Amino acid sequence: MTGLLGPAEIRELAARLGVAPTKKLGQNFVHDPNTVRRIVTAAGLTPDDVALEVGPGLGSLTLGLLPVAGHLHAVEIDPTLAGALPETIARHAGADAARLTVHRADALRVSAADLGDPPPTALVANLPYNVAVPVVLHLLAELPSLRHGLVMVQKEVADRLVAGPGSKVYGIPSVKLAWYAHARGAGKVPPNVFWPVPNVDSGLVAFTCHEPPRADVPRERVFAVVDAAFAQRRKTLRAALAGWAGGPDRAAAALTAAGVDPGARGESLTVEQFAAIAASAPAGTVAAK
Repeated sequence: MTGLLGPAEIRELAARLGVAPTKKLGQNFVHDPNTVRRIVTAAGLTPDDVALEVGPGLGSLTLGLLPVAGHLHAVEIDPTLAGALPETIARHAGADAARLTVHRADALRVSAADLGDPPPTALVANLPYNVAVPVVLHLLAELPSLRHGLVMVQKEVADRLVAGPGSKVYGIPSVKLAWYAHARGAGKVPPNVFWPVPNVDSGLVAFTCHEPPRADVPRERVFAVVDAAFAQRRKTLRAALAGWAGGPDRAAAALTAAGVDPGARGESLTVEQFAAIAASAPAGTVAAK
């Protein structure tokens, strides 16, 4: 893996483009080649993979991904960065640059049709802290071609994404990601590998996609149950799901039909149990996106 950007190259490139990292866009650029190599290795890409990178920024991770993926889609919302990326990659990646497609787009709105062919099979990205969870969930919903991925997010968010039932940090992100994939922690990343330096550690989350736990209940209905259960996580499910079900008695009936104790709390349930509750939902319950 050659031609990676170090701290001096990152600063010089940013200065030449007149780019100052903004908190609004969650821009923290990786400037440590060893961290890039670590991410690429952990992602486990093969030449058969079509990688999707969100927020490529100045191109440090992009340069690491190109030699190991069959193709790379890079989605960048910042017009200056999106416009400059092809030239940067051409300068540093040589012939590998031909396998890059840059999309000037918002990852929270991008669809499979926007990306076109070849469809992505792997998500590998240093995600902006402020939109990391919505981006991951949106892409998993919109891109059924995804098979696996590795994302770098705030360590606290990483812990939530990989948490299991019974954990203090198990919640909505944990369950919704579990609907799409099996996730695991893949290590911690210190602040000093970024520019600007964030005031928190980052964490790597690896995931492998699987079929939904149940095919007979829509995802939106399951997610509505999850949202309701954790909106009042200290309450029993009988009480927390009352608004969703149309009353505590109707909630209790749906829970009992699903084989779930109405006195349990959402933090103790697996995604399969949430799906069972949704499948037992009385008519008139609400759905979530």
